Amino acid sequence: MGQVYAQVAVTGKVSQENDGSPMIGVTVTVNGTSIGALTDPNGNFSIQAPSENVTLTFSFIGFDKLEVPLNGQTTLKIFLKETEKTMEEVVIVGYGTQKKSVVTGAISSVKSKDLEDMPVMRVEQSLQGRTSGVRVTLSSGQPGAGAVVRIRGTGTINNSDPLYVVDGVPIGGGIDYLNQNDIESMEVLKDAASAAIYGARAANGVVLITTKSGKAGKMKINYNGYYGVQNPWRKLAVLDAREYGILMNEAAAAAGQNLLFSNPDTLGAGTDWQEQVFYQNAPITNHDVSISGGTDRSNFLASVSYFKQDGIVAQGKSNYERFTVRLNNGNQVKPWLKFGNNFGYTHVVSQGVAENSEWGSPLGIALNIDPVTPVYETNPIKLAGYNPLAVRDENGVFAITQYVTSEIVNPLAKLAVTHANGWSDKVVGNGFAEIRILDGLTFRSNIGVDLAFWGSNSFTPTYYLNASNQVINNSVFRGMNRGLTWIWENTLSYNKSFGKHNLSALLGTSAQKSTGVVFGGGKQDLPSNDPSQAYIFAATNIESEYVYDGVWNNTLRSYIGRINYNYDERFLLSAVLRRDGSSRFGSNNKFGTFPSISAGWVLSRENFYNLSNVMDFLKIRASWGQNGNENIGDFLYESTVSGGNNYTFGINDQLVNGVKPTRISNPDLRWETSEQTNIGIDAVFLQKITLTIDLYDKRTKGMLMTIPVPDYVGNGSPVGNAGDMQNRGFEIEAGYRKAGGEFTYSLSSNFSFVQNKVLLLGNDDGYLSGQTFGPQGLVITRTQEGLPIGYFFGFKTDGLFQNTNDVLQYTNSDGELLQPEAKPGDMRFVDVNGDGIINEDDRTMIGDPTPNYTYGFTFNAAYKGFDFVVFGQGVFGNQIYKATRRYDLPRANMTADALGRWTGEGTSTDYPRLTLNDTNRNFSRSSDFYVESGAFFRIKTLQLGYTLPATVTRVAGIERARFYISAANLLTLTQYSGFDPEIGASFGVDRGIYPQARSYSVGANITL
Repeated sequence: MGQVYAQVAVTGKVSQENDGSPMIGVTVTVNGTSIGALTDPNGNFSIQAPSENVTLTFSFIGFDKLEVPLNGQTTLKIFLKETEKTMEEVVIVGYGTQKKSVVTGAISSVKSKDLEDMPVMRVEQSLQGRTSGVRVTLSSGQPGAGAVVRIRGTGTINNSDPLYVVDGVPIGGGIDYLNQNDIESMEVLKDAASAAIYGARAANGVVLITTKSGKAGKMKINYNGYYGVQNPWRKLAVLDAREYGILMNEAAAAAGQNLLFSNPDTLGAGTDWQEQVFYQNAPITNHDVSISGGTDRSNFLASVSYFKQDGIVAQGKSNYERFTVRLNNGNQVKPWLKFGNNFGYTHVVSQGVAENSEWGSPLGIALNIDPVTPVYETNPIKLAGYNPLAVRDENGVFAITQYVTSEIVNPLAKLAVTHANGWSDKVVGNGFAEIRILDGLTFRSNIGVDLAFWGSNSFTPTYYLNASNQVINNSVFRGMNRGLTWIWENTLSYNKSFGKHNLSALLGTSAQKSTGVVFGGGKQDLPSNDPSQAYIFAATNIESEYVYDGVWNNTLRSYIGRINYNYDERFLLSAVLRRDGSSRFGSNNKFGTFPSISAGWVLSRENFYNLSNVMDFLKIRASWGQNGNENIGDFLYESTVSGGNNYTFGINDQLVNGVKPTRISNPDLRWETSEQTNIGIDAVFLQKITLTIDLYDKRTKGMLMTIPVPDYVGNGSPVGNAGDMQNRGFEIEAGYRKAGGEFTYSLSSNFSFVQNKVLLLGNDDGYLSGQTFGPQGLVITRTQEGLPIGYFFGFKTDGLFQNTNDVLQYTNSDGELLQPEAKPGDMRFVDVNGDGIINEDDRTMIGDPTPNYTYGFTFNAAYKGFDFVVFGQGVFGNQIYKATRRYDLPRANMTADALGRWTGEGTSTDYPRLTLNDTNRNFSRSSDFYVESGAFFRIKTLQLGYTLPATVTRVAGIERARFYISAANLLTLTQYSGFDPEIGASFGVDRGIYPQARSYSVGANITL
């Protein structure tokens, strides 16, 4: 019941315009003063109005305000409409909320309505292609594989992952524990001003995730589920057995060796190893049930979900299973007291295979093993010579190749002896209490916990795969780990309006501690080769027994301050100051201070603004701020010692076990600091078109690196702040929505550009070597001052020598041959530095793995009961290093483009001749021969749904029933010739990436 102003009683009911359901908690105001809140569960209200001729305003978050003149009426029927004005939406910011129209930072938002009909395997994928400035790439297509998220580029040579905060709890170890259907909203804090409230951990951006809560009204039961099948969308064209025989004979002849095959034409097609390794029609399923409801005083949501995915590689050896439970509730026990909790539990079991590796991943083997070797050996003469430990199953003995060696073995035999799985249990929750001390002054206390248990089990039986891959002593391993992070935050917030002056302020403290234990061990010689009997206590080899353990411990103490001010929602100002103290830094720099300031001007609220008939809203904003990065190991500022250093002393030369220093201390070790400047524009045209543009310059200063010291110092190098990096770019988000009538549709899109450059590395060389390939350790990436991080490193080529004269004419200024070992058909390498010699000094930048441009769009349409959605995403401006063939194994199979190799003058200009000795190092040098465009466009989701008419469903007691068919990764347009251009954690190097699957599914969304 509202405050009584006069004896004019007004009653009525408020409902949602779209479905007529009652609304509870709607605020009623007159002349800026609240006179009541709707408290009836049926949406009914009864208030006392000050007179018969006032105008009442009904408002509720997420709905358009409605002004209703009384004009003597005393009974009202009110229908509120969900807001279509983007700038009127409320977005989550650190420790609070703000209307989007007054936000001065760069924030992108994804709401539950954008995700509820979009099946994804990981929560991070919900951001992919839907938010500008955010690049999301799955590390692989393996079930449970993590996603690489980069906000405004790669910010450091260390960990560049953003900070995830779920219901106020900072999360470690990723957010794969979350069920997508539990998420209410995801906000990405991209610039320093919006992220500065998280200070020391916000250098790489912040992702705020809010889970759903119950809503006032009748209790609802929701079911969301789907079942689908997955298939590889592409197989690589490789040489079949006949083609392999022809090319191997040609390569042997070119090297002056005996031919391998007397008549390749008799070999036929041979074995399609990709077909053997891939799993067709791998199932994927998800089921989620939630119950929610509430009153004006209390609300709750409980959910249970189950997700299972089998991988498209290595049937039975690659899968992921997740079970989640969530319970959220809030209680307004007194007008001045509110408390609640958000609690989630997740259990995960998974199996995985080696991926993107030249050291025996299934797809890497499938591309390199010869097609002449069969899956099972049927030749009795060869079988008689097999090792007794040769791998077999119910179909026979797996064949062993005699042409390719090292890690390239029968992939099915390798999978048959692979027994490993992982598991985890994770509990994330928080409890909070809010006390309204005075009008506008609120105290909030929040305690959060992130508790995780995880481990892995593996068993290695005895086996023989080839001479360099055999095990004569079986072994078992068990590992169990535990991590606990608790955080306690207390904030005092003040919100008050004085006429046209609007002020909000926040003061707070935060204390956080993370501890953990790792433990594991193993043992050899079990009496059985049965994986189900693999217990450590059953192993008999005492000498092989080993145990390891370790602990970690770090703490963070913080002080938080923020002031937001606006005048008439026209002039906007925000300032943030956070001070953090961390146990990870030296005694001279335990604390760091992270300030930010931002301002905005809403021109469309000015009297002189004359574009309102076209541009309804126009805001200009700018920000500057500093954030920190503390994501390094513990106690790196300390001097450490290591044991196991033996020395002889005394007359009898007694052996003594000693210790020695391994790292120099650095008490000046401090945070990495990310400083960012941002300028942005927000606009709305014709109440339907939204546009946001941001330009930014982001510089990371004092990157944490190992500082080289001279060898005579005698111990290891310290960790210090030595490097700088820059990311600069722009972002565009645009949307259009046509509502009203039977046919509605909307389009949202985004486009981003980022340019990365390493400014300083702080060592004498000015570069750091990166990834290597093969047993010879061929360096293929480098990070260097003045160039992008992790660029591809190698030789540039200039076609092929077509004849002997070409070779003889490729000379330096002294007339000496630049490539004296070359022959016609070999690559011509460029003398980049012009010193007249082709050597390692001619290696240079030959590609960049980081896309300069990312983009995405989502189109939604609805007609009567039908709905349609298509979501596409892509990148360009990057390259991929295709390292799928083992160059050190000349008899390894090749992709079919080898059929276009040079065989005589004019036959090829880009694929060199084949030879088993490769004297010109055509293949054993890192060069642009291996570099291809990484640009792609992919239809990530295509979905068609139908919602049954309410007249049909209500007969069965169903509020809403929707059924749909959906396709994921339906179409991929790319020039890249490998399995998948969407490469994540490998930093653009494809060693036989586990590709993402194309899937087809059917699903249902049902509300009771």
